Amino acid sequence: MANKTSKPEKQKTAHVLEIKPEPGETDGTSCARVAFDPVVRHATIASSYASRIFSEALAPSIMESTEALQTIVAKAEKGDLQIASRLLASQAISLDTLFTELARRSGANMGAHTDAADRYMRLALRAQSNCRTTVEALAKLHQPREQTVRHVHVNEGGQAVVADHFHNHTGGNQNAKKVKQPHATRTAGQSPALPSPNPQGNGVPITSGEGKAAMQDARRK
Repeated sequence: MANKTSKPEKQKTAHVLEIKPEPGETDGTSCARVAFDPVVRHATIASSYASRIFSEALAPSIMESTEALQTIVAKAEKGDLQIASRLLASQAISLDTLFTELARRSGANMGAHTDAADRYMRLALRAQSNCRTTVEALAKLHQPREQTVRHVHVNEGGQAVVADHFHNHTGGNQNAKKVKQPHATRTAGQSPALPSPNPQGNGVPITSGEGKAAMQDARRK
């Protein structure tokens, strides 16, 4: 059975962050690198918030919060959208709860305190707007996206083969399978010859059937 950290030791290590210097770093450079790390900064905030949820003996230290947050961030870096989905859904619920409470306070001040009722309602509508924006971001996160990749192949004689490949992207971290691949073949439009330095001479031909014949006639002359 693992030994539990005693209360004095827990208090002593709660605000201790272990820093492992990289090769060639000074102490100041190592501290600056850790201080600029967004994971460490947000883990510090999370650790402070967690101390209000758990008892003093169970509250995670800054080091423990940093390690836990680093695990979540590593999943997000690999394309896992679960944390983003949970975050947006939770924020939407909190904003909707805030809107409800502010709207209730606005109604309670109606008539007797008009200014207070107006301020509460403005805050309520702001929370409602942010809630709607959050829900839209959540829906966009899980909405399938279609991407068109066009490949153009120009064959000899000026014939262009255009193939459109459609890829459906779901809200996850992997692309869905190709659901349709229509192919179209058409002849590229005829283009006029580029002007020649000699106004009365033949123009520089463009790749096409007529251009090829013009080059052959020029060789015969």
